[in-house]
Amino acid sequence: MPNPIFPSSRPDRIRNLLADLVGFDTVSDRTNLPLIAHIESYLAFLGVKGERIVDDTGQKASLWVTIGPEDRPGLVLSGHTDVVPVVGQDWSHDPFKLVERDGKLYGRGTTDMKGFVAVCLAMVPEMLEAKLTTPIHLAISYDEEIGCVGVRPMLREVAKKKIKPLGAFIGEPTEMKVIIGHKGKHGVRATFRGLARHSSIAPDGVNAIEYAAELITEIRRRAVKLAAARSNDSLYDVPHSTLLTSIVHGGAALNIVPDTCTVDFECRGIGITESREVTDAIVAWAKAELGPEMKARHPECGIDFEEILDYPALDTAADAAIVTLAKSLAGRNDHAKVAFGTEASLFASMADIPSVVIGPGAIAQAHTPDEFVAMAELEKCAGFVERLIAHCVKG
Repeated sequence: MPNPIFPSSRPDRIRNLLADLVGFDTVSDRTNLPLIAHIESYLAFLGVKGERIVDDTGQKASLWVTIGPEDRPGLVLSGHTDVVPVVGQDWSHDPFKLVERDGKLYGRGTTDMKGFVAVCLAMVPEMLEAKLTTPIHLAISYDEEIGCVGVRPMLREVAKKKIKPLGAFIGEPTEMKVIIGHKGKHGVRATFRGLARHSSIAPDGVNAIEYAAELITEIRRRAVKLAAARSNDSLYDVPHSTLLTSIVHGGAALNIVPDTCTVDFECRGIGITESREVTDAIVAWAKAELGPEMKARHPECGIDFEEILDYPALDTAADAAIVTLAKSLAGRNDHAKVAFGTEASLFASMADIPSVVIGPGAIAQAHTPDEFVAMAELEKCAGFVERLIAHCVKG
């Protein structure tokens, strides 16, 4: 008789696991420990134990799981557990309850990217039944949505291990296309410190917003220049680095010269370190051109800068072994690059693990109200993992 907790049908297993995962509200400002504990219980039922890596707050954790021999280099299936907020979005149902309609599974995180995690967990029984000669690792992280934060402590631990994995598949939604590259991102916050005065004597004050506007204008000027320097890499849908101001806060009242203004800006660069190079140049310009002028008007005025997000670009060689394997497992001959960022670049840069991005669902569904993933996509992903298992049996 089938176990009600553990259905024998693979599609039902995937559905049940995805329903469980969606049921945990793991928006990035909340703990993911209940979800991690649930995954650990599921794995324990199968006789598998993972390695939990807890953050400094004790409220977040990643999970590293090895199935198969531990004395040989293996292949990684990686996914994150956090999701973006639902506040302000018009959902037709509870976003943290899985709903199935017309072959589509709706709920926050179904595409990005609990669907992939559910498939990997659903395939653990097949991994255990197979006589793997190459191990399969599951890397389950947190806080990807706020700058690929949670995977970093886990990768630092992985990098210490004597045996390095052969490669990693990061299951972000690509409709199971093989993605070999993505842009890097560097985000900076500039805080302008002005001097408040009554607006009737505005020249006696230092207007933080007006100086911030000069920075924004410079960012825009440089963005246009980047767009003109188009890359020859036709694999990108936006074939140049991008730069923009995204958030501005400042001012208290119409009749007060604003004494503070914050500006958040980002660059998404094609080159491995280009995004940071672009923002560093802007910071240097502001420190040289705007900061001294503000300070000359009042010694306490100026600009403070802080990094708010950073991850490098991914650029895996098209002829790399992990790319060839991904194409074979996916049954495709093509590859592509994307503008959105993933943890894949950190697997490559922090742990020297060659990586590709491949997972079920479409990026167009990520972060949207009534987010969904098609069941057919999840089954296609399960077929990919099934072929990976067969590959790891052959060795």
